[in-house]
Amino acid sequence: MARKALLAGIDDYAPLGPGGPDLRGCVNDVRDMAHTLNALGVVPASPGSMRILTDGAATRANIMKGLAWLVAKAQPKDTLIFYYSGHGSQVADLDGDDLDGRDETICPHDFATAGMIRDDDLRKAFSALPANANLDVFLDSCHSGTGTRDLLPVDETGNAVTIRYVEPPLDVGFFIESNPHLPARRLLRGRGEERQVVIVPGLNHALWAGCRDNQTSAEAVVNGVVRGIFTYSYCRALRRAGLGITRRRLDALVSADVKALGYGQVPQLEGTAKTIVEPVFT
Repeated sequence: MARKALLAGIDDYAPLGPGGPDLRGCVNDVRDMAHTLNALGVVPASPGSMRILTDGAATRANIMKGLAWLVAKAQPKDTLIFYYSGHGSQVADLDGDDLDGRDETICPHDFATAGMIRDDDLRKAFSALPANANLDVFLDSCHSGTGTRDLLPVDETGNAVTIRYVEPPLDVGFFIESNPHLPARRLLRGRGEERQVVIVPGLNHALWAGCRDNQTSAEAVVNGVVRGIFTYSYCRALRRAGLGITRRRLDALVSADVKALGYGQVPQLEGTAKTIVEPVFT
C-alpha cells in the first residue's frame, strides 16, 4: 500500500521578495506537518513518498502536477494526503449559465498571473480515485468572503494576527461584490451546514478545514514561532493522541485546542459516515 503526501505552503507570494500579499507561518506549517507525518509513520520523509512545495516553487502548475502525482496509480487502501497552507479566496462561479453561486479557491504563489485553484479543479484532480483509497485533504486557509476584511491587529495575548485571505481579482471578484446575496459554495464540500462535523454522502476524501465557511483562518506567534493556529493545534493533538484515534474524536480535540489558544475559528471536518468514525488515515 502506497503512502504519499503533497504538502504546499506559501509565505512569499509573487513577486519574489517584498511586494506580494505575503504571510509568515505557512512554510512553518508545512515543516510541522511533514515532521508529524514522518514521526508517526504516516508518510515517510523521502522524495518518492513526500513532495514539498513552498513559496516560489508552489506555482499553480506545480501544485496541479503534484496533485496528479499524488493520485496517479492509486489503489484501494493507499494513504494519500494533500496539505495546503496559504491564502484562500472566493470568486463568482462563472461556469454555469447563471450567476448562482461562488467558487472557493486556494491561491498558489503565482495566482495573480496564473490564476487561483478552484474547488472544481480540486474535484477534477481527485475524481479518478478508486473506491476505498484513503485521501485526507487539509486546508489551512480562509474559505469565505464573509468578514474577511476585518483584519485583527492583535490577539488576547498581544500577538499580531494575520488572516489568510486575499481579495480576488476584479474580473472575478466584482460579481460577488455586486451581488452579496449569492449563495456561498464550499470548497470541496456540501452546502448549508454549520456543524463542526459534516456528513457528505459519496465524498471520496476526508476534508479538514481550518475554519467554517463564514470564518477566517489565522496565523500568529505560538511558542515564539509564527504558525497557522489550525495546523499547530492539529499536529499537537495528533501527536498526543496517536494513530488509533478516530477522525471525529481528533477533530474534537483540535477544536478544543484552538479554543484554548483563544481563537474563535472553528475547524470543520467533512466526510462520509464511514470515514468520520474510522481511525485517522485509514
